[in-house]
Amino acid sequence: MERSEPGRHRGRTAAALVLRILAAAGLAVDAVVHARLASGYQTAAPGGFGEGNLFLAEAVTAAVVGLYVLVRGSRPAWVLALLTAGGGLAVLLVYRYIEIPAFGPFPAMYEPVWFFAKTLTALAQAAVVLLAAAALILHRRTCTA
Repeated sequence: MERSEPGRHRGRTAAALVLRILAAAGLAVDAVVHARLASGYQTAAPGGFGEGNLFLAEAVTAAVVGLYVLVRGSRPAWVLALLTAGGGLAVLLVYRYIEIPAFGPFPAMYEPVWFFAKTLTALAQAAVVLLAAAALILHRRTCTA
């Protein structure tokens, strides 16, 4: 016997809620790690626009987007989660493997090492990218069904 539409919708709603909670948790990890590390990274430019300020911007953005995903779970929320986590992960990997000199207001941030907090953030960001992609696919299927 085939499941009814209300039962199918309830399953999708539960899956969407789980995705929202997990993504918000991943973005919370991203926010906490960046906030805790910010002061140590600002020492290179104590009076100016340094890496610590970029870390604080990432922390605030991840926290706000995490709350937005948790509360709304809308397509725009998922797109912002994908951009926040994906952008953060891309920057982390670029500055881990490529030595880019300072340019404009951005300091040189090359750091060719892995340590616990950096690894934790990378894993959390990668998880959020996957969760956001899954949520966007689920959202698309829900809208077309």
